[in-house]
Amino acid sequence: MAQKPSIPKGTRDFSPIETAKRNYIFDTIRDVYNRYGFQQIETPAMENLSTLTGKYGEEGDKLLFKILNSGDCLANFTEAELLDKNSVKFANKACEKGLRYDLTVPFARFVVQHRNEIVFPFKRYQIQPVWRADRPQKGRYREFYQCDGDVVGSNSLLNEVEFIEIMDEVFRRFGIRVCIKMNNRKILTGIAEVIGEADKVVDITIAIDKLDKTGLYNVNEELRNKGVSVSAIAQLQPVIVMNGNNREKLAVLKETLRNSETGMKGIEETEYILGHIETLPLTAEIEIDLTLARGLNYYTGAIFEVKALDMEIGSITGGGRYDNLTGVFGMEGVSGVGISFGADRIYDVLNQLDLYPADSLKTTLLMFVNFGEKEVSYLLSVISRIRAAGIRTEIYPEAAKMKKQIGYADAKKIPYVALVGENEISENKINLKNMFSGEQKLVSTDELIRIFTSMNP
Repeated sequence: MAQKPSIPKGTRDFSPIETAKRNYIFDTIRDVYNRYGFQQIETPAMENLSTLTGKYGEEGDKLLFKILNSGDCLANFTEAELLDKNSVKFANKACEKGLRYDLTVPFARFVVQHRNEIVFPFKRYQIQPVWRADRPQKGRYREFYQCDGDVVGSNSLLNEVEFIEIMDEVFRRFGIRVCIKMNNRKILTGIAEVIGEADKVVDITIAIDKLDKTGLYNVNEELRNKGVSVSAIAQLQPVIVMNGNNREKLAVLKETLRNSETGMKGIEETEYILGHIETLPLTAEIEIDLTLARGLNYYTGAIFEVKALDMEIGSITGGGRYDNLTGVFGMEGVSGVGISFGADRIYDVLNQLDLYPADSLKTTLLMFVNFGEKEVSYLLSVISRIRAAGIRTEIYPEAAKMKKQIGYADAKKIPYVALVGENEISENKINLKNMFSGEQKLVSTDELIRIFTSMNP
């Protein structure tokens, strides 16, 4: 008996309706990016591991999917190495390539590799899948799409302001109520300095970034396990649980970080961004969240994360400034900032909240019943005219029984069916049936086109 086929955990199939929903997400994000002057690129699914490793921190490196070298991947191993059964050493020697973990690092590689072809500042967006060897759970997948936008070659904080506008506009179009959380890695560095743990800033940021997921007790336990002193953890508590509006939080931070030059620089940058976005007619809530750390090593300035307000799910967008990223590929002094929309989580939110517009799925609007070859020969040119008018139209491929053809249209939720037999052909008419009301009427091809175009102006 043949084994029942399946797919790997953490991956998903998508039906035609589901794919149409996803395309609605991609098309919306793509349109907003285009309106802000971004250009689309694509990079390979796999990159050299030398490109990927060391860019996401120790935890990120563990989640890289590695690809075995083609051919005999064991040829260069000694018998002792094989008997050692060390999976890490084996992967380092047997794998030279890996699936991309995100789109930002491949983008940095792209910028360095194509530097002579790029006009700076370079505004790019990229909509492609990424892979992470993570533990699958609700809202977390091993294969998922990201929709990234980045600007490189500009130090201006106006880029951060525009990214907040982009995030706000995308979620306003989707109808998703969100909170855009904002912080600055310089502020986090300043906090680490003033509590006397400057050398543990990465450990601190990774730990406090998990506050929403694991709770305060577990964050403090992780800090202790990383060697952060008890007194430093105590000094950190008021910052982690700080309340108040954005301006009140900044006022407290100014006092707390007054002796940290780096921390004060982060406050200055945050005040600039906040000052500009406060003048804009944004729909989203904007919140300075000092626990937001985005535990990736390459962020150096402003960091962002978007949370849906009407559904419990992880962040649905995130990003920040990563000034030093291209430097690891030999291109120093190129500043960059970007965001990434989590398309799969946005898909889950739109599904649960039922926020898809009626016509967003691009399903068939009109189906012609097939009565036979004579009718088909007549209809092909008619259907061509109707499709040219932008009306999504199909004809049933066989001259099957009427019940089967109508059942097909009903199953696909096609709202209108057209019946054209000998009588309709002789009158150059189409018998148009509304599948919801059951109403039928004879119309000309021009009248039919007007009916549908008036429904979808």
